[in-house]
Amino acid sequence: METKDKLEEKLEELKDEYAKVKDNKATNKYVGKLRAKIASIKKDIVIASRRRHEKGFFVKKTGDATIVLMGFPSTGKSSLLNDLTKSNSKTAEYAFTTIGIVPGTLNYRDAHLQILDMPGIINDAHLGAGNGLSVIAQMHVADLVAFVVDAQQPSQLKYLINELNALHIYIKEKPEIIIIENKSNGLSIINKSSLRLDHIKEIFNGFGIYNADVRIYSELSEDELIGYVSHSSTYLKAIVVLNKIDLVKDYEKVAKEIKSQYPMKVVTVSALNRIGMDNLKWELYSALDLIRIYIKPRMSDEKSPITLDKGSTAYDVAKMLHSEFADEIKYAYITGPSVKYPNQRVSIKHRLEDGDIVTFVKEK
Repeated sequence: METKDKLEEKLEELKDEYAKVKDNKATNKYVGKLRAKIASIKKDIVIASRRRHEKGFFVKKTGDATIVLMGFPSTGKSSLLNDLTKSNSKTAEYAFTTIGIVPGTLNYRDAHLQILDMPGIINDAHLGAGNGLSVIAQMHVADLVAFVVDAQQPSQLKYLINELNALHIYIKEKPEIIIIENKSNGLSIINKSSLRLDHIKEIFNGFGIYNADVRIYSELSEDELIGYVSHSSTYLKAIVVLNKIDLVKDYEKVAKEIKSQYPMKVVTVSALNRIGMDNLKWELYSALDLIRIYIKPRMSDEKSPITLDKGSTAYDVAKMLHSEFADEIKYAYITGPSVKYPNQRVSIKHRLEDGDIVTFVKEK
């Protein structure tokens, strides 16, 4: 793969070319190809950014889930990390205190939550400003993004989301799209979104896809569809941490305005004065949708729980214990909220709920 600098040069050339022809209807097919190339190069730039070995910019994913603290400089991310995890991330009243990713661990309700204090994002981070590409590349490992916003500057949230969207990282549920390529039937499209059919065809043709059954059941933008088709899109859960509320008298009004614009939970805190910090721990945990499952050999006491994603099955638990062990399981006995009575026998496809106690039975 080409170097990051070379890819960025190509990206600028393609953007200039796209700006010249995008409004010319006679070049629709060419425009589609340009947009596909732009999406592909953006993906390559992010991959190249991950390969760069800048000190502190790449942290191995550990624990039961990973939470990323994302925000502009001096919004209080380091203070939040220090309070939540008892880490020692450097804090100060000036910008750019954190110049690398600082990890910490929050142990909460039997879960080990990795929290990453990211360097401050600045405008045009998606173009590489302030090492922004290297920072945003780390977002792909996140299970949850916590946007840290200064209560005095709530407009920061809009810019943070735009920076992610520019690299096909979206704060929403993954859209429901089905693409089945065929050999010679052309493009058959069922479209429940507000996108124009001719634009959808241009996008697929731009990626060299001329024969496929396409079903779009969710609302999305053209850029989202491009990212989806190019396999460069990432969809993440997020909450907003409105920090420094001690400096804003009507911070509740600010929080309400954010909620009206964005479908995200808004948690109000003052890291400096420890206001709302216990509630923040709960909200972070809740947003991850985790469940705790206890493994119990029959007639013995249950041990410390295993933490999994909500919706996990008995088979998922067995696989976490040992991949070969999972294939030997015949059924399980469950005691807990997911069954009607204690020690109920279930199949390994049974979906578990928080607090279930599981006893596995192997094939003989």
